[in-house]
Amino acid sequence: MARILVIEDDEPTSSEIETELSLHGHAVVTAADGNAALDLATRESFDVVTLDRMLPGLDGLSLVAKLRERRIMVPVLMISALSDVDERIAGLRAGGNDYMIKPFAPNEMAMRVEVLLRRYQDEAEPVVLRAGPIELDLVRRTASVDGDQVRLLHMEFRLLEFLLRNQGDIVSRRIIFE
Repeated sequence: MARILVIEDDEPTSSEIETELSLHGHAVVTAADGNAALDLATRESFDVVTLDRMLPGLDGLSLVAKLRERRIMVPVLMISALSDVDERIAGLRAGGNDYMIKPFAPNEMAMRVEVLLRRYQDEAEPVVLRAGPIELDLVRRTASVDGDQVRLLHMEFRLLEFLLRNQGDIVSRRIIFE
């Protein structure tokens, strides 16, 4: 079962996507505006994102660009009524992995999500992050220092994960807070 973030401001479309993906056995989280979606995608881990281009707050192109800037490389299926070739190219250039035009067949959308899951499962991120004596197991959600287990709160774990993923980089306080 994959965790999928559905970012869609149109309630009927969001509900249709959520229903179809749930029928395929996926856990679905929804967001109706770009800023809320960016916050969710930064704080939580998802296997795939479906993303509308036209959103209140932060538009889809800006949102996917911000995800990529933050090194959040989750596969993104852009779903939009903007069907012009230049619009589709812009979506893919911004960081989208696939692009569907509205209206769409729900079963085709679900299959494209399955393809993204298969394609990027092989390129999965490491399950254990290390820096010196610190080891962070992303699957078991455990942390250890010199082999001794350390209990961390959820936000502490996420912060340590972020720092380990960005080791060697200078990270501003603003980015850490976001």
